[in-house]
Amino acid sequence: MKKEVKFSLVYRDMWQSSGKYVPRKDQLAKVAPVIIDMGCFDRVETNGGASEQVNLLYGENPNLAVRTFCKPFNEAGIQTHMLDRGLNALRMNPVPADVRQLMYKVKHAQGTNITRIFCGLNDPRNIIPSIKWAKEAGMTAQATMCITYSKVHTAEYYINLAEQLIEGGAQEICLKDMAGIGRPAMLGTIVAAIKEKHPDIIVQYHGHTGPGFSVASMLEVAKSGGDVLDVAMEPLSWGKVHPDVITIQAMLRDAGFLVKDINMKAYMEARSLTQSFIDDFLGYWIDPKNALMSSLLVGCGLPGGMMGSLMADLKGMHAAINTNLRKKGEHELSEDELLVELFDEVQRIWPMLGTPCLVTPFSQYVKNAALMNIYSRSMGEKDFSRMDPAMWGMILGKSGKLPGELAPEIIELAKEKGYEFYTDDPQKLYPDVLPQYIKEMEELGWDRGQDDEELFEFAMHDKQYREYKSGQAKEQFNKDLLERMEKAARGGQQVTFISAADKRAILHPSAEPLEAPMNGRLLWEINTGEGSGKPAHGKLYTKGEQVCVLQTQHGMEVVTAFENSRIVAIDKEQGEMVAKGQTICWMEKVDLVEEAKIAAQNAVETAKQTAKEVARAAKQALAGAAQQIEPKVSKWKDSMNAKNSVKRNNQ
Repeated sequence: MKKEVKFSLVYRDMWQSSGKYVPRKDQLAKVAPVIIDMGCFDRVETNGGASEQVNLLYGENPNLAVRTFCKPFNEAGIQTHMLDRGLNALRMNPVPADVRQLMYKVKHAQGTNITRIFCGLNDPRNIIPSIKWAKEAGMTAQATMCITYSKVHTAEYYINLAEQLIEGGAQEICLKDMAGIGRPAMLGTIVAAIKEKHPDIIVQYHGHTGPGFSVASMLEVAKSGGDVLDVAMEPLSWGKVHPDVITIQAMLRDAGFLVKDINMKAYMEARSLTQSFIDDFLGYWIDPKNALMSSLLVGCGLPGGMMGSLMADLKGMHAAINTNLRKKGEHELSEDELLVELFDEVQRIWPMLGTPCLVTPFSQYVKNAALMNIYSRSMGEKDFSRMDPAMWGMILGKSGKLPGELAPEIIELAKEKGYEFYTDDPQKLYPDVLPQYIKEMEELGWDRGQDDEELFEFAMHDKQYREYKSGQAKEQFNKDLLERMEKAARGGQQVTFISAADKRAILHPSAEPLEAPMNGRLLWEINTGEGSGKPAHGKLYTKGEQVCVLQTQHGMEVVTAFENSRIVAIDKEQGEMVAKGQTICWMEKVDLVEEAKIAAQNAVETAKQTAKEVARAAKQALAGAAQQIEPKVSKWKDSMNAKNSVKRNNQ
């Protein structure tokens, strides 16, 4: 009987390994049924990682997006899974235990079936509690081993780690080869050992294509007993992302495995939809270099998904490094020379820093340390003189136990700075916080949401959630999008002309036109005392409220708001003639209750800030007065001391 190998479409990671953002809720709703029609997927990665944080960054509620995307797969019997960073949950830094525990209840309620729990240090203490909480919430706990290649990370190391995780309650094991540098033979050895001892444990392999090993790795994993392989699809496959399902399916079928057929008509439709999302706005954050594979990644072991941010950091430091080298009369570096030097430096310092797996956030830490070393040398400074607190947190054990040993010079540097190493469970450093978030939500009048999902989001992404609620996130995203569009237009890329209508459509896709009910002259205001003009952008109207007036041959025709809404774009000016059916302006529906809450919150924040400024000014005034009085007081004291001295002498 043929061994069946199943496929999981990592739709979430396809986007986040290519760029920054993920599709909107409405876009996910469009593509989900087409993915189902492809007929070849038993699983789909729907959420987790940074996807919910970036939802907030562009002003969308991630809870609605997750529910929308998961629902059709749940109904079709396709399992959904999420990426979960263990101690860090869905962010870059450690999360209190009560928030981690709530996450599984929320995600299960939203329709996520499986959670892929990983720790970049492969510390079981950061994974096993999540296994317990996920199972209690009704989810399948897939414990994850971050795969890399070093003297520490051997096949024996991973086989022993898998045993600890299965003993800790893991129902499935994932081999997360985030940089794609796991060697095929080693991966086969690991999978075979797990399946020999635990034949009922599902093993899933996740590998990136950057260095070029992934296709061979998938074949080796399948031959060794692997059950599920993560795949992608065009236009976001290959490069530094994941192999395409078409290639992997054909390879496995030829090797004698049982695999599902691909509905190519649906594949092409999903491909077209995904491309349309790129063209809509997501492409402005996709680095074209992520579409290229690179064998340079074999040695340094950095994940391909971070190449975009790495190149941005490199370009930012390039000029500064060359300026320093020029001052010293040394050879300046080209961008390619600097890139190779950075890769070499990562390879050199990685074992010195305890050999953490180069995955979020530790890949960023090691890359930053390497880049800062290169910069420090150009300044004539010592290595490791510019490491930030997050980096030191990893070194000192506050994120968990490092897989390897620290170099003596790193330990000595920590002692010089007066730092103490931490060996206890890192979770103990981060006390529970939900009660304070519940209290604040009550004070602000914020709803905790269905299944406490809004409470969870607030506690998980405090800063981003506040900015989402205030509208600041959307405003900043819109500004960034327009800047990128205009830059692309100047360079002849993607956009050739950006009209006001283009901007309105992109910034306010849900806005609806307010049309003229008949021919007439538009009067935004009728004001005999002062000049009349159009309303301010964002002005709020209640349903049925007058927005403007049309002066017609039959008299004045009042045009009212069709819903509680705000003006987001104006097409016609004061006094302009309009024809029946022409668009006067564009209105975006709003929740007036929520708007009032946000306004109240902003007023409170403004009052707090004003109070702080008043207190600061008063403190400064008192300090200034004290400085002016102090010389007089000192002079008076000297005078009194002199008088007392005279009295004592006379006595």
